[in-house]
Amino acid sequence: MEADGGSDTTGRYLEYSRRKFLFLLGAAAALAALAVVSVRLGSTDLSYAEIIKIIFTGNGSGPDGWWNSYVVWNLRLPIIAAAILTGAALGVAGAVMQGILRNPLASPFTLGLSNASAFGASLGILIGTGGLTTGWFAASGIGSPALTVMLAMAFAMIATGVVILLVKATSSTPETVVLAGLAISAVFSSGLAFLQYIANDVALQSMVFWQFGSLDKLTWDNLLIIFAVTMGAAVYFLYKRLDYNVMEAGDEVAAGLGLNISSTRIIGLAVSALLTAVVVSFAGIIGFIGLLAPHVVRRLIGSDNRYLLAGSMIVGAVVMLAGNIISQHAFGVVVPIGIITSAIGGPLFLYILIRGHRRAAC
Repeated sequence: MEADGGSDTTGRYLEYSRRKFLFLLGAAAALAALAVVSVRLGSTDLSYAEIIKIIFTGNGSGPDGWWNSYVVWNLRLPIIAAAILTGAALGVAGAVMQGILRNPLASPFTLGLSNASAFGASLGILIGTGGLTTGWFAASGIGSPALTVMLAMAFAMIATGVVILLVKATSSTPETVVLAGLAISAVFSSGLAFLQYIANDVALQSMVFWQFGSLDKLTWDNLLIIFAVTMGAAVYFLYKRLDYNVMEAGDEVAAGLGLNISSTRIIGLAVSALLTAVVVSFAGIIGFIGLLAPHVVRRLIGSDNRYLLAGSMIVGAVVMLAGNIISQHAFGVVVPIGIITSAIGGPLFLYILIRGHRRAAC
């Protein structure tokens, strides 16, 4: 009887793991299919055979080969890579924040990081363009992209530091941390409104465009930075996945099992914030990915962080890539992807909440 019971338990566990693995495999296949379709979409009509040749050899065929190669490597692939990396980064950052704070509303945006980053970027734009002056300096657009990126990242980390100090100094509950994040967001939002009020027309236009979120301005050098930070953060999160599972059971249970809750939560928040700050500083504000992707994965395969973290990365990348296709090709003009992700993410998130409520009611 004991042997039969053990065999039955093993079988159930294997089935449990198989379903989750198949979900991850299916999501990865969907991401690959979207990426392949995205490479071909555009005003320059290229066959898949030509695209594959350009990717592997760097050269196109015929008299237009050099132009086709430029289109693939300099116009299409960077945007596709940017969508995958930013979606994966925001998805896993949101999953970790929700898990360690045990709050389904936690995300890089509800903790104030996005508005803090927007304030820093707007300050960089204002300084770089001479936003209070006129003439050539004001007409030059974003005068210092490096300054904009650095200040956006710096202020996002400042907001994170305030949240971490609150956690460490007051032993705040996870719910209080999210409320504090909303307060921090409101402070930086007012500061952002002030900068926009005092800016001239050129600086104001640059600020507003940056806040929409866009992948068009990312270069391969930018993507290398995002890739390095994303992979480093993902490795750390996966290493701590079992600790995050323990924290899902509550602080008392985690402490009883010997987990240093404060340290795990603070480091997890700091790494998530750094990951978000890097993405937002380069791409601008892209809403709902960090909130939506983990919820989708939880609804489908549960909260086991051994699968949730990877699933959130893949689903975040899928949503971003799908949003990028819509933003690039659905309206006849390129619409900033931040607008599309918010337009898609809001209704989807409401649908998930309503469906979850109906299941709970049954």
